Amino acid sequence: MNPETVAVGTGRRTAYLVVLVVLPLLLVALAVPAAWGWGIGVRDVVIAVVMYLVSIFGIAIGYHRLFTHRAFRCRRPLRIALMLAGGMAVEGPVTLWSAEHRRHHKYADREGDPHSPWRYGESGLALLRGMAHAHVGWFFTARRRSNRRHWAPDLLADPDVRRFDAWYPAVAALSFALPAVAGGLWSMSWTGAWTALFWGGLVRYAVVHHVTWSVNSIAHTFGDRPFATRDRSSNVRWVAMLTLGEGWHNWHHVEPTCARHGVLRGQLDPSARLIRWFELAGWAYGVRWPDPARLERVSRIP
Repeated sequence: MNPETVAVGTGRRTAYLVVLVVLPLLLVALAVPAAWGWGIGVRDVVIAVVMYLVSIFGIAIGYHRLFTHRAFRCRRPLRIALMLAGGMAVEGPVTLWSAEHRRHHKYADREGDPHSPWRYGESGLALLRGMAHAHVGWFFTARRRSNRRHWAPDLLADPDVRRFDAWYPAVAALSFALPAVAGGLWSMSWTGAWTALFWGGLVRYAVVHHVTWSVNSIAHTFGDRPFATRDRSSNVRWVAMLTLGEGWHNWHHVEPTCARHGVLRGQLDPSARLIRWFELAGWAYGVRWPDPARLERVSRIP
């Protein structure tokens, strides 16, 4: 028996299919006629953008750079806030997210990678199938998921993380309740609450999912690879902009514990900038910034 993974029952796989595959696609599809039919007001745009930024920063800085890779350390209040912000993205408990991502780094684009777009080969149809698998398919098709006890024992030993995992369903519910309450109070109407729930809650959650998953599918298939790696991680500018720096994926696979992913000229990394502000404020410390000498030593692809 492989200690790195655990079996996933049909019921849980079906739940993944509904919550992580079907609903986000359906909601994105519904957003188009909704916007065309009754539009979206300034109030809902503001609420949706704020919730989007909280969710993406929560994943990029909290779940990914802090908890998964230990790229920096921070004070307990900020640590809890980043964990909650990551939970707002509705991508699962931090321990499971981190376990899956750590396994991805060990086996990137090889046998054992939970979501490589190269899983089925390099021909046109095989690659299309692989990209669909890397983007959303693996949530349902994978009969085994990463074992949190194997991949994230450090997180399981943390009392704050254990409490967060136990209360994760409430955090996910809060992700939808907050925009609804904000919209209702802003407009002082039930209509404002419902439209904010739709745009700032449901549509935002669907967009956040597809934006973050594009790192798995798009940024392992297309883009530039200035640094030599054993996998096919790449840099895709539009993915980096939407994910607030996560799309500068090539250097990240060279130096996973680095707090900055966009290390070359012109590679804007808002997540790294926010970590820097946390550091300047004294809230974050032990930040692992890129070493210029290391950047020079790493071989480049001609």
